[in-house]
Amino acid sequence: MNVLRSLVLLSLSAGAALAQESAAIQHFESKVRPLLADQCFKCHGPDKQRGGLRVDGRAHLLQGGDLGPAIVPGEPVKSLLVKAIRHTDPGLKMPPKMKLSKSQADDVALWIKAGAPWPGDAAAVVRKGEKEITAKDREHWAFKPVVKPVVPKGVHPIDALVAKQLAAKGLKPNPPASKQELIRRATYNLTGLPPTSKEVDDFVRDASPQAYVKLIDRLLESPRYGEKWARHWLDLVRYAETNSYERDSPKPNAWRYRDYVIKSFNADTPYDRFVREQLAGDEIPNPGPDQITATGYYRLGIWDDEPSDRLLARYDGLDDLVMTTSQVFLGITLDCARCHDHKIDPFQQKDYYRFLAFFHNVNHYRNGGATDEAPLFANSAEKNSYDLRLKKMAERRDQVQQQITALESEVKTAEKTVRPDMDDLKFRFYRSAWTKLPDFDALKAETVGELPGGYFDLAPRTRLDTHGFVFEGTLIVPKTGTYTFYLDSDDGSRLTIAGQKLIEYDGIHGVGNEKSRTINLKAGRVPIRLDYFQNVGGYGLYVAWSGPEMPRRLLSTPPSEKNASADFFKGFRDQTPRGVPKDKLKEYAALKKELESLKDPVKVVGVEKALCVTEAGPRPAETFVFFRGNPALPRDRVEPGFPLVLGFADPAVKPLAKTTGRRTALADWIASRDNPLSSRVIVNRLWQFHFGRGLVRSASNFGVQGDRPTHPELLDWLAATFVEKGWSMKEFHRLVMTSNLYQASTRGQPEALAVDPANDLLWRFDMRRLSAEEIRDSVLAVSGNLNLQMFGPGIYPEIPKEVLAGQSIPGKGWGKSTPEEQARRSVYVHIKRSLLLPILEAFDAAETDRSAPVRFSSTVPTQALMMINSAFLNKQAEIFAERLRRESGTLAKDQVRSGLSLATSRPPTEAEIERGLRLISGLREGGASPELALKYFCLMALNLNEFVYLD
Repeated sequence: MNVLRSLVLLSLSAGAALAQESAAIQHFESKVRPLLADQCFKCHGPDKQRGGLRVDGRAHLLQGGDLGPAIVPGEPVKSLLVKAIRHTDPGLKMPPKMKLSKSQADDVALWIKAGAPWPGDAAAVVRKGEKEITAKDREHWAFKPVVKPVVPKGVHPIDALVAKQLAAKGLKPNPPASKQELIRRATYNLTGLPPTSKEVDDFVRDASPQAYVKLIDRLLESPRYGEKWARHWLDLVRYAETNSYERDSPKPNAWRYRDYVIKSFNADTPYDRFVREQLAGDEIPNPGPDQITATGYYRLGIWDDEPSDRLLARYDGLDDLVMTTSQVFLGITLDCARCHDHKIDPFQQKDYYRFLAFFHNVNHYRNGGATDEAPLFANSAEKNSYDLRLKKMAERRDQVQQQITALESEVKTAEKTVRPDMDDLKFRFYRSAWTKLPDFDALKAETVGELPGGYFDLAPRTRLDTHGFVFEGTLIVPKTGTYTFYLDSDDGSRLTIAGQKLIEYDGIHGVGNEKSRTINLKAGRVPIRLDYFQNVGGYGLYVAWSGPEMPRRLLSTPPSEKNASADFFKGFRDQTPRGVPKDKLKEYAALKKELESLKDPVKVVGVEKALCVTEAGPRPAETFVFFRGNPALPRDRVEPGFPLVLGFADPAVKPLAKTTGRRTALADWIASRDNPLSSRVIVNRLWQFHFGRGLVRSASNFGVQGDRPTHPELLDWLAATFVEKGWSMKEFHRLVMTSNLYQASTRGQPEALAVDPANDLLWRFDMRRLSAEEIRDSVLAVSGNLNLQMFGPGIYPEIPKEVLAGQSIPGKGWGKSTPEEQARRSVYVHIKRSLLLPILEAFDAAETDRSAPVRFSSTVPTQALMMINSAFLNKQAEIFAERLRRESGTLAKDQVRSGLSLATSRPPTEAEIERGLRLISGLREGGASPELALKYFCLMALNLNEFVYLD
């Protein structure tokens, strides 16, 4: 080692250079090569290269791995290999399970400093490049331009293109469904509700050729249409009104986005505009309330309010936007390229980060406040009035703050001559949800610190609830005597003086029930400790003492009136902190209360707000490709762009006043008629929501691993026609529903079942079970209890207490609506990610943590138990029975006929009526009252297969 150090420092004469090289080679062969072979070749040798790094040759080391070159000859300090073996970087430790000795690491560093000679290996190696995008990749069916095929005239185009493939297999389409089946199918399909008996009768009697077209037009004009079809879109955009994770706190005003979607479907907002409003509604010139509300799309995902790695959480949020946007609007799994080139589809990792760059300036979600919410104004006059009121509010806030500052100056002057009652005061802060005082000494504190003011103070907390403190310090006793201590808190607290537990105020409760106890103390310095925890619902802490010739004095800071009850304040209003006049204290408390009310002027002024997107200004943040998706390891910088395989030029982005304008560039590209994916993806989804399955079964994956379309010509014809007709979804419904295919029966044909049992060739209409929302809404509709009120905050149907008990904090976050509100449609039910309405959950409501392109249709025992035994079904059966008595008279036969007709949307047969009468008769014979027997008949009708399945 000493010889080598000497050689390195020799002059560079020819002889010295040769001697140095010889010594360096000898050092490499004796010290470095054996070390690399022994410690590194197993993971970075010829057979395996973790992280893309190979170390069995100089050229391989110069090439490096995923992090770049492993050595810089002559520069050991700059060499990643040296950093790795010295374990100086927490994220780069090699070998990972042990650290080389200092002498071993020095050997490698000296070898690199000497130029890293490696006899017999001086050649360079070409570094592995990015995934190559080939002409074959661009020939994938979904990436090619949409070409509208020619169809025969005189035949419905859908039927013509379907018949072409049926004929190739020797099959024929099914005959038409009955008129009763057709009106029930169309009504559920467009409104999610059963037709009324009158609607069925009118349609069946109408023999005109336009009867069916008039039916479709009526249903499309119904407000119920938007409620039904909005639910499809909400599935796709992972709509929920809470954030998930442990607390699952509510998102402010998330329901406005749901209302926006309903209104958009009812107004037949063109799909290209619908896309632009959600992705960049705030960047539209003079955006209105709907455009602002539409950008709530960005805020619907899950959110961790206390991530362990905030940088990673930020990029997880951006990944959610990349994943949702690419899958929902484009049908591609671009999110699979976050950590590496896509393993299957022709997407480079760079494509992912170029796409992410469109969203990079979006403010990270904070669950409310200026970055997540915006006031809504119908017109400029309304906004001007709001601005004026806001200005006056801000002026008053400044006045109050000045008065508070002046009073605080007086207080400080008055207290300067008074020595604090406590000193050496320290705190430990904890975060958790307790219901009883824990043993804080057995727990690890999150933060510790000092309280120089000499008061027990809750100010160092980092959250409003579910936290705890331990305060420890020294109490200064002025003279020997008897002292009284006072304690009140929300929630638990324990005061310990000189090692004696003096007062304990445990459990969960509010303030206003002060406890006190006396103790004899000697003059001098006495240890004092206070343990305190707060669960939920505000906070409050009051500690004071009194003694010989000493009136009551505070040991805790006066709490904020916002977070403590009036009774609590009444207990200390007449007390005077040391040297502070009582009238000043009252004035100060009143001003602080007013200032607290002025902290959120928007709330005081009372303007409606919407959850929306905002950006961190017009200057774009730089975007980098991250090694293995790790934001701590940035590599190449990228600009916003579209997947290279699609062949589009990089967008021309125009910065706006408050935003980068990048989201507009993305929205314009997605909503372009030249985009080969957008129109195909949306018409495939619309087809799926009509027929139960898309022409492309993998509705959110049009990539190589996704399913190929069963009818590629039909898909392209629909996509081209959709764009030609102005991206109108209602026109698409009319087009699809007037085809013979849509009107075909569901019945099986032996020949067709033998050739195409899965109905991939579309020879019949597929039967389906009603969705979870359709089942609940149908129960309410048939019972006559459905409340058709639209819009507004989510409702809270009653949930069994046994279900509520399963929450981390039982019942938290679930309100109580009136019976009338509870009978509203399911689309208005508050969607709490950790607490789903049981009937919706049982029947496969959509997952909300990520985009749900397809609803499952399971058959499990809990569904039958829910329909027979749940309080909801039994209550609705009672209401249904009351309806039958009210509308059908007292004859059991009329009640049965009407009940079956309402449940099945068709006239019942005599045999079915007789079976219903036998049920009622048997129940009566078993001792049931007439009312109870009719109720159980109604419950039976709501459990018919025909009630929950649609032909």
